[in-house]
Amino acid sequence: MTARSDRRTPVPRHGEYEYRTVSIARDVSRHDAARMLAEEAEYGRWELATSSLYVGGERRVMLRRRIIRARNTLGIFD
Repeated sequence: MTARSDRRTPVPRHGEYEYRTVSIARDVSRHDAARMLAEEAEYGRWELATSSLYVGGERRVMLRRRIIRARNTLGIFD
């Protein structure tokens, strides 16, 4: 399965989500692409934001996940 991703540079937008773009080559079947995206959703907590199909057959999918900010509940570092 050939998929390219800029996994290392999630871009925070709108203050609540981080985004990741995944490019799926034209020779990857829909079944394999769906399986790959389902694994990302299940294990990485990503959800589908947008999906585009280009003339050459390449698919680009933008995934997003909510940014969870941890708060200090102990009051030690206030």
